[in-house]
Amino acid sequence: MKYSELKKEKWFRFMSNKYVLVFLLFLVWMFFFDTNNWFIHEELDDDVDALEENIEYYKEEISEDKKFLETMKDSTEMEKFARQKYYLKKDNEDIYIIEHEDSIKLSSE
Repeated sequence: MKYSELKKEKWFRFMSNKYVLVFLLFLVWMFFFDTNNWFIHEELDDDVDALEENIEYYKEEISEDKKFLETMKDSTEMEKFARQKYYLKKDNEDIYIIEHEDSIKLSSE
């Protein structure tokens, strides 16, 4: 196809219009080369989604901690927790920790 025949085509006349060329150049520039291009926006959207998931996770953790603090206001619950978690004892008692054979790590493993 010769250039003179190509110039007569409708799509070629449309694509060779200076406004269309400038618009296409603008789109390419904004999509790929600009500092706020599409790829950066995708990364930022992913970061926002991850942070929103973190917000939900921490809200759940806060509610669990509030429930735990409510149970710790009771002195018997606080004593029970201290005995189980930190092996605390009263002055006149002894604590024995019993471990089963299957829970002990062997040095050869």
